[in-house]
Amino acid sequence: MSKPIVVGINGSTGSEAALTWALERAAQQKSPVLCVHAVDDRWMSPDFQYHELIRDSGMELLEKSKASAANQAPDVDVDVQLRHGSPGSALREASQDASLLVVGGHDKHWLDGGPMTDRALQAVSASDCPVAVIPSARGTGNRGVVVGVDGSEESLQAVAFAAAEADRGGDELTVVLAFRSPARWIERQLPSSGLAESIVEEDRIVLAESVAGLRDKYPDLVVNQRLETDTEPAKALVEAAREARLLVIGSRGRGGFSRLVLGSTAHAVLLDVPCPTVVTRVHKVKHED
Repeated sequence: MSKPIVVGINGSTGSEAALTWALERAAQQKSPVLCVHAVDDRWMSPDFQYHELIRDSGMELLEKSKASAANQAPDVDVDVQLRHGSPGSALREASQDASLLVVGGHDKHWLDGGPMTDRALQAVSASDCPVAVIPSARGTGNRGVVVGVDGSEESLQAVAFAAAEADRGGDELTVVLAFRSPARWIERQLPSSGLAESIVEEDRIVLAESVAGLRDKYPDLVVNQRLETDTEPAKALVEAAREARLLVIGSRGRGGFSRLVLGSTAHAVLLDVPCPTVVTRVHKVKHED
């Protein structure tokens, strides 16, 4: 049997959307689905009188999710699993035997980040497999796959994942490279340097190299290249993917620090997920400090 698609369940609107999306994907790929809920009992004493009540409540939540899944996708094999500890730790452990980890997106009503802290950011940072973050509300568009690139090894992994997804679904692939141009005061300090032009030309080459070989591997795939020369990468990706079926990004890029698992662009995108977004973790990449 193929590895399951693991879904983080916590009763929120986001986790319900994540389950629905995972079931649709599982039906297409004929994959099983595993619903995981974590009972965070780290602060409880074994003698705590409500311990069993909290555990039973967690199992009830999982059984409701299983019943909902049976109604939505009766042909998909769905199992449930109650784990103990922090949600991030539970999902990390579950990801070790998963083909994909699926969680709900950021709830903007929580001013402190709330469930985002427990689900998406922790899951993406620690997962051993790609992570899909699903927004609570579906957008109006559902065509095309968008992927962000910057020349890093992670972004090349993201392109490989996105191209396979687009080809499988008969979608066009849009490859986006974005950066903020040098401030004008910097340009004035470097007369006739051509700094901005050089950056644009270098990144145009990076963009072309990022899609090299896709035509040979996917002859029917339409690939669009998009270079944004004066936009923050996260903003450009969110805007480009507003009407997309899927956005794919690497966990971190060429500008990150080796000690940081999740890059600033990925972090910013996950706070404003425009559509189902996959953060790839195809294989670990070593970085120089």
